[in-house]
Amino acid sequence: MGYKTILTVVTDQSLAQSTIGHAAAVARDCDAHLDVLCFGVDRTQTGYYYAGANAMVLQETLSRATDEAKTLAASCRDILGRIECRWAVEEGVAQLADIGRHVAGRARYADLVVLPKPYGKDRGVELEPVTEGALFDGQASVLIVPEDTVATSTPKRVVIGWNESNEALRSVRAALPVLKTAESVHVVVIDPPQHGPNRSDPGGALSQFLARHGAKPEIDVLSKTMPRVSEVLRRHVQDVDAEMVVMGAYGHSRFREAILGGATRNMLEQATVPVFLAH
Repeated sequence: MGYKTILTVVTDQSLAQSTIGHAAAVARDCDAHLDVLCFGVDRTQTGYYYAGANAMVLQETLSRATDEAKTLAASCRDILGRIECRWAVEEGVAQLADIGRHVAGRARYADLVVLPKPYGKDRGVELEPVTEGALFDGQASVLIVPEDTVATSTPKRVVIGWNESNEALRSVRAALPVLKTAESVHVVVIDPPQHGPNRSDPGGALSQFLARHGAKPEIDVLSKTMPRVSEVLRRHVQDVDAEMVVMGAYGHSRFREAILGGATRNMLEQATVPVFLAH
């Protein structure tokens, strides 16, 4: 089964061209319908205003966010008007603390959500809750695409970050339409456990599962020769010239990932190829 409903969210004018271009490319590859949500974001913290100023400030910020949403929607329609795919654009206003809920409500009924990197220089604070809203509450598969890469649902070489977790397995299942069309799928196992049922054949069961679906898997067992798992995985992506990474999202709690870092966050911060995530 392919992806027939693609969703993307635009909150930043500077990222509109890249975000829409990537999402439209995936929609074309899949012969899918593209839904674009344009949000003007109210980033204020209303609890910090002095007494008597709330109503005035709230009205001002609401007006600003409404104008921002209209501008974003107009820009997106202009971009999509030059692209051959089926699309629809909606606009709205959301508070920063609530934007994840709005995204999740639409992500639940999308096959794939295409989003820009949530971390990095000049990234708005709303991009992280947008990504988490789609992944967690929306229970959607998310494709994170760096601006300077070509978005596609048909990469030739794919790397799977495999650790036998539920999140990684769900990502693999959700990415099957992509994996079945790839020329090669590298199942990467980093420091496999020395004990357990799969110690003698790490990644073997997953490779058999993929092969029966028509994918072309090969197992790459690597040692953790760098401080972080994500660094080993990124280096291997470069070594095999992969065009996409498939991995589970946030195996630890989001609080721990935010404070201490983790494979998911580190991959998204440094991603140079699209990253396919599910939780």
